[in-house]
Amino acid sequence: MILTENLILKKEKRHNISFAIVTFYAFSLLLFGFLIDSPKEIFQGLYHILTQRDTLITDYIAVGGMGAAFVNSGLLTLIFISMLYRLNINLNGISIASLSLIAGFAFFGKSLFNVWFIIIGVYLYAKVQKEKFSKYIYIALLGTTISPIVTEIMFNSTGSIFINVLLGAFIGIGVGFFLPPLSSYLVRVHQGFNIYNVGFTAGILGTIPVSIFKSYGFFTEPRMIWSTGNNTILAIYLYSMFLSMIAMGFYLNNNSFKSLGNIMKFSGRLVTDFVILEGFPPTLINIGLNGVIAASYILVVGGDLNGPTLGGIIAVAGFGAFGKHPKNIWPIFLGVFIASLTKIWSINDPAILLAALFGTALAPIAGEFGWQYGVIAAFIHSSVVLNVGVLHGGLNLYNNGFAAGIVAAVLVPVIQAFKDSSEDTSAP
Repeated sequence: MILTENLILKKEKRHNISFAIVTFYAFSLLLFGFLIDSPKEIFQGLYHILTQRDTLITDYIAVGGMGAAFVNSGLLTLIFISMLYRLNINLNGISIASLSLIAGFAFFGKSLFNVWFIIIGVYLYAKVQKEKFSKYIYIALLGTTISPIVTEIMFNSTGSIFINVLLGAFIGIGVGFFLPPLSSYLVRVHQGFNIYNVGFTAGILGTIPVSIFKSYGFFTEPRMIWSTGNNTILAIYLYSMFLSMIAMGFYLNNNSFKSLGNIMKFSGRLVTDFVILEGFPPTLINIGLNGVIAASYILVVGGDLNGPTLGGIIAVAGFGAFGKHPKNIWPIFLGVFIASLTKIWSINDPAILLAALFGTALAPIAGEFGWQYGVIAAFIHSSVVLNVGVLHGGLNLYNNGFAAGIVAAVLVPVIQAFKDSSEDTSAP
């Protein structure tokens, strides 16, 4: 009895520590925003962010200022952390990964306003199914990828404002309602080799309303709002955050890198939750390492640190809790880099920088089949991702997740066929 009570207390302690650490880093976003800009500038910037169309690519640092972008990210992340805590959900790998996508995309596409219609849709689905909302909470968080569909309709300059608002709310809630069953089904298409499964789902789901829109003469317009000149200040923030994660994880891991090697052995294929498998401290180290690698890549290739790339770097880091580690992401970066040497675009073009960061959705291919296949997947992905956005009109923020799902669905069966053939030939 005493032993059971001690185990429960230890589990609660670990639970509270992990929540406290994640909350600390979310709060650092908020604090950094207020250190950069005055409250007046921040509130004015937030107004601009909340009333914007948010199709890809809308850099909130350019739209509302750096302070407002960080405050939008910090507040939104803290709200969802509070939601997870109130739902009494254990903070595991998928929790951290989902929150990283909230924090990251709150720099370019997810605002304190547009995400809630998707959340309501998922909530209503749970009610109709007579199940707890907590069962679908991660689909709700990840499903905010398609939040721009709300503001695209609401802030459309044509038609009645009243009708646009109602229509935007209705469609946003409707899309959220259909996300849970579709995401569960479509994971079979890529067999778990695309970590951003909800991005793949949202890409397919988003294609339907966009096609209907076009049939009535309403065309969504992708954007290119991209800020520059922020590399120094953002690099200081990112490296401070990621290096502190490594140090904190090292300390919590009894001043060692124990179990980090075990994390590197996993392929990352869905579902690979490093917090459950190896514990929170080594996972925190892995998160920090991923973040350092991703940020360094952008700087080494001469890219811009801004809202979109900040979002990509935070996502790569956050999924260090759920499938990504240095061993399976470096082939993706290499594949995109090699592609830039032979294709018509530059390695530091905005879309290609994001293809390298978010293309790490294909990391499980490198982890499962070998680094060379990861390079091939990334090489192909860098072309596919540039051409699929037209299907959903830039309304799916996880456009790379959509493209990665297509690449994995085509490439994985081919790899498996050749590997099986090779094994059969070599068999005695």
